[in-house]
Amino acid sequence: MSHDLNGQRVVAAARAWIGTPYRHQGSRKGVGCDCLGLVRGVWAEIIGQEAEKPGAYAPDWAERGRTERLIEAARRHCGAAIPFSEASPGDILLFRWRDGVSAKHAGILSGPDHFIHAYEPVGVIESALVPAWGRRIAAVHRFPSQA
Repeated sequence: MSHDLNGQRVVAAARAWIGTPYRHQGSRKGVGCDCLGLVRGVWAEIIGQEAEKPGAYAPDWAERGRTERLIEAARRHCGAAIPFSEASPGDILLFRWRDGVSAKHAGILSGPDHFIHAYEPVGVIESALVPAWGRRIAAVHRFPSQA
């Protein structure tokens, strides 16, 4: 399957989650999810099986540790990161809130200047990828095709 077609499938799946309430560690469409739960749920729909379970994590886990749990998991499942200049709809965006802390937010690129993510307290929304978000991008990973 071409990346463009797969990307369209990923974006369509992610858009179906819009309106899902925010729920820390949740991953159920229409019931509740956080940003990782959104990516995990879309992954299960596109790939046909759930990716690894992340285990319990506190809301402030990235501030307390120096490990790049999100980036390491993305590498395991998606391969090496790609430059943002090569990103296209359907790619996974990982964000860090500030320098020196681990990446702790994830979303799915839905267009050249928009992405879908679960954001506390509003839930799953499609947001403009304004400069304030763009400068926080820590990594971009290509969503694999269905296995």
